[in-house]
Amino acid sequence: MSAVLSRADWSGRADAHEARADALTAAHRARAARGEKHPVEDFLFTYYSYKPAQLRRWHPGAGVVLEDAAERLPWRWYSAGPVADSAVPDADRFAAEKPELAALVERMLCSTAARPGRFGCFGLHEWAMVYREEEHRHPAPLRLGQAGTDAVVEANELRCTHFDAFRFFTPDAAPRNSLPLTRALQPDIEQPGCLHAGMDLYKWAMKLGPLLPGELMLDTFELASDIRRLDMEAAPYDLSDWGVEPVRIETPEGKAEYVRQQRGFAERGTVLRERMLEAWLGV
Repeated sequence: MSAVLSRADWSGRADAHEARADALTAAHRARAARGEKHPVEDFLFTYYSYKPAQLRRWHPGAGVVLEDAAERLPWRWYSAGPVADSAVPDADRFAAEKPELAALVERMLCSTAARPGRFGCFGLHEWAMVYREEEHRHPAPLRLGQAGTDAVVEANELRCTHFDAFRFFTPDAAPRNSLPLTRALQPDIEQPGCLHAGMDLYKWAMKLGPLLPGELMLDTFELASDIRRLDMEAAPYDLSDWGVEPVRIETPEGKAEYVRQQRGFAERGTVLRERMLEAWLGV
């Protein structure tokens, strides 16, 4: 039997969700109001293009009936519930309207969860994005300079498994990767140890929208935010002006610290994938 939430219950959860979302986005919104940008903390709002207002909208998850919720019936992927004026997020309606997206998200979540994590990349994807290039996408200077940065790439094997990182490799770096990545191969290669695969849980959660509980969606956002921090701490850039202390992956100690945090993020991501699949598909 589907869970049923009274108006008082679900409106209370919605209020708590909005307060949590506001707290998570407060710094970003304040910077935006001042016309300022932060190269680390604003990334999730530019790369994924989801606005703070979208994070504030709470949903109960697929199949959960909201009583006295007639105002939600026009919302995307909601259907009428079993009693008058009730509404329920409808996974079947989503699958019918977005069959290719539904199939992709399910495949990405399930196939990634089924693979063992790999923990030997050491965040070198960011280094590969500036390898032998004098002009960089980020304005921050390189900690080791161009020659020192290139030397780190050349002293290590590139083991990136995430296409959306690999596609930004410089022309000289791409052939050095251990895998020839393509978009078509992404569902067959994505693995839970990858930082970007963990960040993408937020993307998949936003695409599923009302089919996931709002609390779970914010959990994926928090994971993505934490991962982004390590991603930049391990990057070749000098971000000290932004309060970012480097994880020096060019050293054995830095590599060990990177892997320690990477494993922790993989464990959190594994739990979130399971929760997403259970909430959406009941598996």
